[in-house]
Amino acid sequence: MSEAEKASKPGFFKNLKSEFKKCTWPKKEDLVKQSGLVIIVSLVLGVVIAGIDWVIRYGLQLLNIVS
Repeated sequence: MSEAEKASKPGFFKNLKSEFKKCTWPKKEDLVKQSGLVIIVSLVLGVVIAGIDWVIRYGLQLLNIVS
């Protein structure tokens, strides 16, 4: 490791720490609401995809393509 790389590492972590301080983190209530919304949307999309799969499979069974 060169001297320049060694010298840059402490500066990197100082910059990283200062950047994390600039971040605005969500409040707990917002985080809970957004997480719940993601879970609900994921479940709804899963049901929709399963429904489409079932309809396609049923249609193919009617055509005797899939057993």
